[in-house]
This record gives sequence, C-alpha cells and structure tokens, in this order.
Amino acid sequence: MEQLKNVLITGAAGGFGTVIIEALLTKGYTITGAMRDAGGRNKQAAENLKKKGVFIVEIDVTSDESVVEGVSKAAAQMGSIDILINNAGLGAGGIQEGFTADDWKKVFDVNVFGVQRMTRTVLPFMKQQQKGLLMLISSLSARLSVPFQGPYSPSKWAAEALAESYRTEVSNFGIESCIVEPGGFPTQFIGSLLQPSEKERSSDYGAIKDLPDALLASIKSVFEANPEQKPDLVATAVMELIEMPHGKRPMRTEVDRMFMGNLVAPLNTQLAKANEKMYEAFQMDHLTKVKI
Repeated sequence: MEQLKNVLITGAAGGFGTVIIEALLTKGYTITGAMRDAGGRNKQAAENLKKKGVFIVEIDVTSDESVVEGVSKAAAQMGSIDILINNAGLGAGGIQEGFTADDWKKVFDVNVFGVQRMTRTVLPFMKQQQKGLLMLISSLSARLSVPFQGPYSPSKWAAEALAESYRTEVSNFGIESCIVEPGGFPTQFIGSLLQPSEKERSSDYGAIKDLPDALLASIKSVFEANPEQKPDLVATAVMELIEMPHGKRPMRTEVDRMFMGNLVAPLNTQLAKANEKMYEAFQMDHLTKVKI
C-alpha cells in the first residue's frame, strides 16, 4: 500500500499536538493543524506552525458546521486526508459530585462527540481512496479510572469504545483505527482543567475535599522526580504507529514512564484476546483484518 502522508490533527495549538507535529515534520509529512481561535488566542501558535510549513484550519470540534468546513479545507489544501489524529481534549479536576450535567456535556462534547464529528466527516475522504488511519489520543485513565477527574475518565472510556468500534466497521475500506494511551505528562493540559460548577457540593467531604487541589499542587514535584516522563514520548509512539505496516498496528499503545502504563498493559493484552475470541464466536473475525 502507498504510504499514508497527509495528516490532519486536532488540538494543534499546544500540548501533545505541538510535539506530534514537530515529529511529523522531521519525517516529511504534510500536515494540517486544526485549532480554535487561530486568529485570536492561538494566533501566535498558528503563526509559528505556518512558518514551519503546516497548514492551519479553524475547527471547533463541538460544532458540526465548523468541523465540516475545516475538514473540507484541510482536504483541499493537502489533496487528501490519509491520517486523522483526534488529539483535542478537555480535562477536568475536582470532586465528581460538584460537576453539573452541563459540565459533563462540555467535556463529552469535546472528548467524545468531537471525536465522532471529526471521524465521520473525514471518513468519506478515506473511503473514497480506500485507505486511511484513525488515531485517538486517549489516556491511561480510560482503563483505570482515577478519582477527582470528574467527567474526564468516563469521557475517555467512551471515546475508546468509539475508536474500537470503528476498528472493525471500516476495516473493509482499508481504514485502520488505533488508540494511544498517555499517562500524566507536564503539558499545559494540566493547567486548563474544567473545575466543578458547584464546588460547594464538596463542603461536607471533610479532608477529601482538599485532595484534588493538593494533587494538582504536587504534580510539579511528581514530574521532577520522573524526568523521563516527557511529552516527546507520546510523539515517538505516534510516529512508530504511523510508520508500522498498514493493518498491523495494535489497537492500544500505552505511553508512560511512571507506573500506570505497567498496570494497564496486561489489561489491554487481555482485552485484545477477549475481542479476538468474541469476533471468532460471532463469525466476524474477518472484520478485524484491515483490507490492504
């Protein structure tokens, strides 16, 4: 199969998006970076990427119209969309009871519905060319639910189920789906967590109510004690997946140099085996093989 070269990545303004783009540039990929407010709050980030040869499109993943318009521009700029990296995400931190239904909607609108909007808008381009790669930047907390993350962990669990279903449903079009599961990393993501709208709901939790803020306050020292936990690890994992033979990529890849990755890896191995047996039992194992 001809190498996949044209990449559309969401959340391009910072965090993992920036380091992934840098890695893609060193290997000569054609890249369109999608971000919100490219002419305002993220103007400097957009200008920096443009200087490096990255196309920029304005996409708000919570808007159907914005996604359709931005994806169409990306396809026109690059000639095709071979790889979609769903990287945009919204985190949350606090006592879960304090998060209202509207808080949950905000997180799910980015982390789940946004992934679905982007994927279903890109798929017609990939189906037409009978090749493509869908990649979800998820989290290890999609496999081990971590307290005080409110709607974040549940949203990542849901997004992974979405990516896993696509893995089999679009395999006959030559399209592959895979998931990258980073642990905690020192990025600006940590500093932009959604807080509970009703924080007062935690007033009767005693000492527990102070734990979310205490954990955030200690995160710097945690990363200092684990200097190998650098965002570049995520970019390296993404590049290794992209450059693997088509159809041979694992469903999930853990990226972590602390401890959670080692805990999650056996779970992912067991899940992969369970899925294999399930598809065999339902005589659908052919769907697990990507058309080459």
